[in-house]
Amino acid sequence: MQKNVRWLLAATLLVSASCKTTRNATATRDDNKIKVVFVQVNDVYEIAPLAGGKEGGMARVATVKKQYQQVNPNTFLIMSGDFVSPSVYNSLQYEGKRIRGKQMVEAMNAAGTDFVVFGNHEFDINENELQDRINESGFLWISSNAFHKTKGKVSPFSRTTTPNAPPFPETYIMNVKDKDGTTAKIGFIGLVLPFNKADFVSYTDPLTTAKTLYDRLKDSVDAVVAITHQTIEEDQRLAREIPGLAVILGGHEHDQRFVKEGNVYITKAHANAKSAYIVKLNLNKKNGKLKVDPELKYINESVASDSSTHVVVEKWNSIAEKNYSSLGFDAKAVVLNSGEPLDGREAKVRSGITNLTKLLVAAIQSAAPQADIAFVNSGSIRVDDILPLPVTQYDIIRTLPFGGGIREADMKGSLVIQTLNAGTKNRGTGGFLQYNENIAFDASSNTWKMNNVAIDPAKTYRVAMSDFLFTGKEANMDFLNPKNPEVVKTYDAETAVTNPKSDIRLAIVKYLQKK
Repeated sequence: MQKNVRWLLAATLLVSASCKTTRNATATRDDNKIKVVFVQVNDVYEIAPLAGGKEGGMARVATVKKQYQQVNPNTFLIMSGDFVSPSVYNSLQYEGKRIRGKQMVEAMNAAGTDFVVFGNHEFDINENELQDRINESGFLWISSNAFHKTKGKVSPFSRTTTPNAPPFPETYIMNVKDKDGTTAKIGFIGLVLPFNKADFVSYTDPLTTAKTLYDRLKDSVDAVVAITHQTIEEDQRLAREIPGLAVILGGHEHDQRFVKEGNVYITKAHANAKSAYIVKLNLNKKNGKLKVDPELKYINESVASDSSTHVVVEKWNSIAEKNYSSLGFDAKAVVLNSGEPLDGREAKVRSGITNLTKLLVAAIQSAAPQADIAFVNSGSIRVDDILPLPVTQYDIIRTLPFGGGIREADMKGSLVIQTLNAGTKNRGTGGFLQYNENIAFDASSNTWKMNNVAIDPAKTYRVAMSDFLFTGKEANMDFLNPKNPEVVKTYDAETAVTNPKSDIRLAIVKYLQKK
């Protein structure tokens, strides 16, 4: 009997061990399937949450990445361009230098950003400033069609503080492996629209470049991902021309886009990390099939802040508040508590009039009451959003991050007419002009009128405008500068921080306080 019990126990242990071995073998067997997750954001200029802390924030983006990474280690954070500029920080200083996106790079490093592409606004800042941001970055820049032009040569951008630093790759191949041993290679292409013609940048055609690089990659990887910063129309064309792309992780539009062109998904999240696209690539190595699963995730109060990234955000918030104070602003002070939200969406302000553009022109007129005409270029407005109430001084600052003073000049009516015509020609771009409501174009007589009276080409008018406009650097407006012979008189710029003409944002704050 005892012998039978011992035999039965031994048999039981043998079966148990056999089952355990079988389970372990099953658990570790390569199933030839692998999943890769991309957390994608784009057009992020704000490191801290907006809308009273309810939306966005890089510390929340960091949390989202970590949450998905805990489930799948093959999770990567992507920034699809436009993060160094424009920013409210770009007019501020730290340790004797303009900040120029330093706060954003530090926050992105803390959040665990993996891959980025240039956006057109990365080239707003000067060459040395951009090089500093590149040197400070801990993520990989992929640049397929934007190159560094210096000393008559064109070469890839690269870090200059690291000896023998590799140049930014035109393409990148990432090797991934999951728990059961399945491996895959993901190829990347990074494109930016050739919009900003900075002297230190050279572009190749995005579509032609993409087709060449895709052909170079396709046979050596399991999937090719395009990270882009260009218009949705250009992304759709890219998808049509290269239908074999796995997905296009895009940027440039700020209002969230989701398109499926053929079999290629195009994803663009809301600007300022109000949302992120979670894009899952499901690869079956056995049959070569790829399934792409995109999902929009809102970044709001339901997402906790990552503590280490939050420390970085708070550091820069403190630096910024000290700067604002020195410029005459109280960032947290409410300036508008009733009425309609202010419409600063790019598509609206660059083609027409909104309540925000009316406010901007009225503020210039209030700051320069002797002026007959007020001009401001719509490109000054960079918030590309609707500002909800209550509106704070910080909202005004971030709406016009470049700031700048208000200049006045006496000029001939002929120059006023030329400026109005150029502003109309610039419809759809940042050079589209906003001006007083008492000015209108009469199509029947083909004349510009003020208070229903034709503007007299020979008469002198006093004009108030943003100081950038008076440099002649706006599109189609190189004639609008102090050296133009039709400028009769220029008035000295105001520099005192208490004077509303010293900063167009201060003019708005003072105007709203008066009201």
